[in-house]
Amino acid sequence: MPLNPSPAVPLTGSLKTLLLRGLLAGLIAGLLAASVGFFVGEPKINAAIAIEEANSAAAAHAPGAEAEASGGHSHGDEEEPLVSRTGQQAGQFLALGLAGLALGAIFAAVANFARRYSTLSGPKLALALGLGGWAAIVAVPFFKYPANPPAVGDPETINQRTLLWLAAVLLGLAAVGIGVYVYKVLRGQLSTLRLIGGVAAFVLVTIVGYVLLPGVNEVKADFPAALLWQFRAASLGETATLWACLALGFAALSEFATRSDTPVRESIATAG
Repeated sequence: MPLNPSPAVPLTGSLKTLLLRGLLAGLIAGLLAASVGFFVGEPKINAAIAIEEANSAAAAHAPGAEAEASGGHSHGDEEEPLVSRTGQQAGQFLALGLAGLALGAIFAAVANFARRYSTLSGPKLALALGLGGWAAIVAVPFFKYPANPPAVGDPETINQRTLLWLAAVLLGLAAVGIGVYVYKVLRGQLSTLRLIGGVAAFVLVTIVGYVLLPGVNEVKADFPAALLWQFRAASLGETATLWACLALGFAALSEFATRSDTPVRESIATAG
């Protein structure tokens, strides 16, 4: 006689267990994201640096450059970077590994809080948190203020651009939060209607925020458009890999832990 499918099991485990689960998933996700950045993003960064160096060399030989140099304002003799490009390329594995650990711990803490207000199973809750986190922290800021390669951007405006990016992150968190709230308010309605309402609220808040936030466009007219968008696509792919692997890893570990406990529970129930 076929067994009935078991009901969805909520996320189980103590906070310590969830943190260990998040740290492991985050470390793996960070290393995989670093691999994407190394093989996909680094060639675009090298190409952008080559353009920046060529422009600097051209500016150094432009008319009037010698007069400026005699006045003590020459930038031709730039200091060597503290970390070589080879060191930077290798260091991203360490940096993203540590970032993955930190993000995994935060992810686990949020999951521990969210499970008190959700009826989703452990894996589904992890996937939902991963999608929401990516939308809030990556997607919303990215499509307003996309990443730029080294040759793009005025160093004088870096503080302003950082603050605007943080504002976009807060916008993303607000949009996701309001979308989830609308989804819960529509409890009792058709699942499709609830989903449409939540997504519509998310999109509406995002659009309003995009209109209110100022635009930033510091891309020079002579910068190759293809290289710019290839770099941005690689940057988006790297962060998407980080969040997808974190959510999938946490979900897989949660499901494995649940199934490991199931035989014990079933044997107890049968004995009773």
